[in-house]
Amino acid sequence: MDAKRRSVDKAAQEMLKQVDKAGLETAWDRFEQQQPQCGFGKLGICCRNCSMGPCRVNPFGDEPQAGICGATADTIAARNLLRMIAAGAAAHSDHGRDIAHTFKMAVESDSCNYMIKDELKLREVAARYGIKVEGRQTKEIASDSSHQF
Repeated sequence: MDAKRRSVDKAAQEMLKQVDKAGLETAWDRFEQQQPQCGFGKLGICCRNCSMGPCRVNPFGDEPQAGICGATADTIAARNLLRMIAAGAAAHSDHGRDIAHTFKMAVESDSCNYMIKDELKLREVAARYGIKVEGRQTKEIASDSSHQF
């Protein structure tokens, strides 16, 4: 195992040497086990989005030029990218939901351990969302803000 080939970072190289001595597997080991990788997959042009496939489209002029549904290499690559983006967004949207619920809990409960520490930031954000801030207490503003969620 050549640690310098796997990372330019000196600390990472040392860690890779230690992991190798301990006989542990890393992402680089698993990457090497996957060689050679599928050329269609690396180009993002293998499609498993429906039950008619899987389809492989050859972008280099040889057949096939379209999947069973008629999707070209560009269409397949775009679909695959959009599906990955949607999956990532869906996976992370729950973090925002948790923050919104915690904020609401901090606003509505006097016994909650969470609190609003940066009142100026709350006022700035609330104003951006069209929530009246002038002459109002922090809890009032926060309560209106929590209804936005």
